[in-house]
Amino acid sequence: MPRGQVFPATDFAALKVSFEDLLADWVALGGRPEAMDVPHFYHPELMRWLMHQAVLDLVEPITGPDILLFSSHFISKPAGDGRRVPWHEDSAYWRGQWDPMDVVTVWLAIDDSDLGNGCMHVVPRTHGNGYSDYTDLSEKAVFSNEIKAGTFDERSAVPCILKAGECSLHHAKAIHGSAANTSSRRRSGYTMRFISAAARFNAEKNTGGIFQIYQARGRNIAGNPLADPTQVNQQWIDRFGVAPPKGH
Repeated sequence: MPRGQVFPATDFAALKVSFEDLLADWVALGGRPEAMDVPHFYHPELMRWLMHQAVLDLVEPITGPDILLFSSHFISKPAGDGRRVPWHEDSAYWRGQWDPMDVVTVWLAIDDSDLGNGCMHVVPRTHGNGYSDYTDLSEKAVFSNEIKAGTFDERSAVPCILKAGECSLHHAKAIHGSAANTSSRRRSGYTMRFISAAARFNAEKNTGGIFQIYQARGRNIAGNPLADPTQVNQQWIDRFGVAPPKGH
């Protein structure tokens, strides 16, 4: 959890303006605010922040200098009825897509994120597996399943308390989740996901090959097929609209 603001003040202010516009449009079309997955497929202007030097400088010590942008997700829990994010590992939703599965997520707080409005909790030192046993859920949550109770120590989970503009980073295999937001305050964050360009991507394991990845910095070491970051992903938009697949 690197302390301090990720972006210069003017850049973060511009991101917030863009996010508010995109959120309003998404909800008007019938989408849940927690489900704004891969918004950069719809709005390439988000690359301004996803490819920002300040973000890539946080990622490079983990991935090395050759970096791919894998994905992004605005997850906004509205005040009063923001849905719970069940205990999960990101890697469980991406099984078979990356070799190795070493995705790092930068979780940027758009709003203050704390115990009162459902901040993320991460269970330390749980990134050695990444493929726990899951059980289906009957409740309305951000995901439809959850890691089986009793298979990890929930009591050791650490809250990621962040001021707007700050971030945390976590490995794809780390167990994490967050409570519902029943407060009078919204809780929104932007997850930006990266991986070493030495990793190999199996596009066919992700919605039949229409998922796109991008060069963020350095070289395309593994020779993965890369998309143009200035263009929308029209195949994705035509297929899913505001109802992207469940999961990350």
